[in-house]
Amino acid sequence: MLRCADGSLYTGITTDAARRVAEHNGDGDSGARYTRGRRPVQLVYLEAAPTRADAARREAAIKRLNRARKLALCASPD
Repeated sequence: MLRCADGSLYTGITTDAARRVAEHNGDGDSGARYTRGRRPVQLVYLEAAPTRADAARREAAIKRLNRARKLALCASPD
């Protein structure tokens, strides 16, 4: 999960978190449209998943959480 410069949160999946954060921050042309106008972004939460399908399911579950629950997830010492 990324925290954008405007304080909003962005959730996505990737196989390389460092590369993806760099892309969202302007390295290359493949950052998400949502984050382009909200740079810089900062990685605030990361979870590993055994398969891409599991990662996609977890992403969908996180996106359904309200903001307070997402912030609590970011604050949890995993």
